[in-house]
Amino acid sequence: MSSFSLAGKTALVTGGSRGIGRGLALGLAKSGADVVVLFRQAAEAADEVVAQIRDLGRRGFAVQHDIGNVDGIPAVVGAVHDEAGAIDILVNNAGVAFLEPFHRVSQQTWDTTMNVNVKGPFFLAQELARGMIERGRGGRIINISSTNGLQAEAHLAPYNASKGALEMLTKSLAIDLSPYRITVNSVAPGLIETEIAEDFEVSGGFWEYLLEHIPLGRMGKPEDCIGAVVMLASEAGAYITGQTIVVDGGILCEQIPRLKFGEPQ
Repeated sequence: MSSFSLAGKTALVTGGSRGIGRGLALGLAKSGADVVVLFRQAAEAADEVVAQIRDLGRRGFAVQHDIGNVDGIPAVVGAVHDEAGAIDILVNNAGVAFLEPFHRVSQQTWDTTMNVNVKGPFFLAQELARGMIERGRGGRIINISSTNGLQAEAHLAPYNASKGALEMLTKSLAIDLSPYRITVNSVAPGLIETEIAEDFEVSGGFWEYLLEHIPLGRMGKPEDCIGAVVMLASEAGAYITGQTIVVDGGILCEQIPRLKFGEPQ
């Protein structure tokens, strides 16, 4: 069996009905895992993902819960265990972002961002880790962070702060859970074509400007994040913990766009 195989494992993906989460749920299923799709409100989309998981010959489940509702996490984890059994792999993918200037950020925006992007993932990991520890088989926790957790972006202060916090939580949990053979890592996508930015109002020419800053010359797709997550979830990643894999087409490594120097002759 390949060291990248997830056969016999069950994964839970938050925000798994669309965007990066959808791609990851299907990618994990293609690698052999049964998958629980945790979704907030897109029930029809979640059902479509589950149908595709089952078409791949894997067990698929759709469970509704707003990860920002931290008080409801123990109950939803109980429901997941009743329906799908033990969870071996947690992918904390659900996230929110609000594009607004610093001086317009409200307490509600701040609290919603932190609850969904930091507090929820922490307490979901805590709840699921209890079961992993009791079973004694180890486990995998993979937080979907962002390049915004490594370098800030204008008009996204709460989002930047939340992803920075998630990066540090990844390292902290990696230390605390290492005695139980539970690895904790993050994957930090760059500019990925998802629904999260559909409502953002940006200036004309903004997207063209962005492409100038991506060395690979294109926006990422949800599928571009699958390889890193599957590797970290599998035996191939068994000795990796507390680390961040950046999936950004090179955007963080280039200070001045290559195009400003001219194309190579």
